[in-house]
Amino acid sequence: MQMKRFSLLALLVVIGACAPQATAPGPEPFAREHGPVEFYPHNIGIYWIYLPQTDPPDYPTFKLSVLGPGQWGREHAIQMRFIGRGQERIYFRRFSKAGVELLGFKEQITLTRVSFDPPMLEYPPAELLRPGYRWGGRTVTQSVFVLPKGEQKQATLRLQYSYEVKGKSRVEVPAGLFNAYVIELTVTDDKGNQTLQEIWFVPHVGEVRTREGLVLIEKSF
Repeated sequence: MQMKRFSLLALLVVIGACAPQATAPGPEPFAREHGPVEFYPHNIGIYWIYLPQTDPPDYPTFKLSVLGPGQWGREHAIQMRFIGRGQERIYFRRFSKAGVELLGFKEQITLTRVSFDPPMLEYPPAELLRPGYRWGGRTVTQSVFVLPKGEQKQATLRLQYSYEVKGKSRVEVPAGLFNAYVIELTVTDDKGNQTLQEIWFVPHVGEVRTREGLVLIEKSF
């Protein structure tokens, strides 16, 4: 069970690879055809390409794409697919005036389903995102292995999480230079194990650095 707890916490940490973005002067092809992207981008069909910050540019990449509307239990959500290096995950997020909430995700290869109750608030309302702002909460994650004849409960973990916008900074990633919000995320499980991560978020672009250290190298809009 202890190993399961650590692996689930590690999986939560990887969730960062789901809220990406980037900026460039002038309208881009996607904006001209489909209209401008949102403050927290989730237009159907857009995608981001990432690479671990320390990897050479010719190494295999990760791709995050917006699939469109979906259903998580009885909740309506936006599906986002993360794939690369033997991983494939479908995230279910709710985008609303309350911000961006993570309802859960499915591991397509291991057939595992992870839920968050209540949903994890990844980003606050857009008007609140500024240096010094903090948000967070508590959630219970449940990991379930999906079998052909039904589900088998694997692990339950109680988490406390907090975000803080440490400031705004000019950052450089392979995709270019950006004025990004530097956000610190702290996650603590019910055994006191703590993980600290840094995110670089750019409005109307997304995360140019995810919490697990992936940096943006390309985007479709």
